[in-house]
Amino acid sequence: MPVPSTSANFADLLDPRIQKVYNDTYDQLSDRIGDFFDVVSGSDAPTKDRYVMSAVGAFGDVPEHTGNITYDDVNQGYDVTITPKEYSTGFQIDRKLFDDDLTGIIDGKPRGMATAFQRTRQKHAASIFNNSFSVDNTWLNHTEGVALCSDSHTTTATGVSTSSGFDNRITAALSAVSVAAARIQMRGFRGDRAERISVMPDGLIYPVNLYQTAFEIIESEGLPDTANNNKNVHKGGYSGKDWEYLLDTNDWWMVDSSMMKDMLKWVDRVKAEFGMVEDFDTLLGKWRLYARYGLGWRDWRFILGSQVS
Repeated sequence: MPVPSTSANFADLLDPRIQKVYNDTYDQLSDRIGDFFDVVSGSDAPTKDRYVMSAVGAFGDVPEHTGNITYDDVNQGYDVTITPKEYSTGFQIDRKLFDDDLTGIIDGKPRGMATAFQRTRQKHAASIFNNSFSVDNTWLNHTEGVALCSDSHTTTATGVSTSSGFDNRITAALSAVSVAAARIQMRGFRGDRAERISVMPDGLIYPVNLYQTAFEIIESEGLPDTANNNKNVHKGGYSGKDWEYLLDTNDWWMVDSSMMKDMLKWVDRVKAEFGMVEDFDTLLGKWRLYARYGLGWRDWRFILGSQVS
């Protein structure tokens, strides 16, 4: 009587290939998250289930010393909580694909999963701009309670007027004139006590549809859209970033790039991890991907948004 042969679990044999195809594919894809966000790991989070940032208000001007120290009564700022969410997907491979060495079909599955995961993360990252004109509580709870780009920003400091320097939303289409006006407005941002602060706008963010317009504004030698031979003051003053995941074809943003990387937080609570098992009865190999992350903003003063549409 013939004795049945025994072999290693086919999914175990295939798993190294699956993970290599996934990793090679993901590494070749464009990841823009680090261009905009300060990326922190789960181990950096103050608590395990959420990332909390408690702000401290600004000090007033330092008074002349007249013999005794004056102790500033610094106000408590707004609290910010980012709660990461879970994301998962998976695929199955039939034993026969492995036996018949159909590597093209096999490789397409981890390749497709890597592409989908990268696309999902980019869409979520871009939502910080796409949803910047409305309150977005997908991952973020910000106790100020207004949109990132708003004409209704407030302060926790008492007795402070917010009539000037607390507006970071405009409606002008992208042009050399609107860029100049936006720069002036950003340079006029005020802190919690309506004190002057140092904001240095040096970046423009826009959808791919506005690439040519933006390029002409920040790269032309002469002032765009004019017959005058005036020097273009914007040339060399801004880095331009177009992004295919920005949905509105007309909206655009001006940022202080260094401040942006401090104010935008991406929390990788659990980085993408693989799991694999072979189903004994169906002879299907199953692979799954699991990740947990969230994102949000701490303070609005790094950005001015133009809601054109």
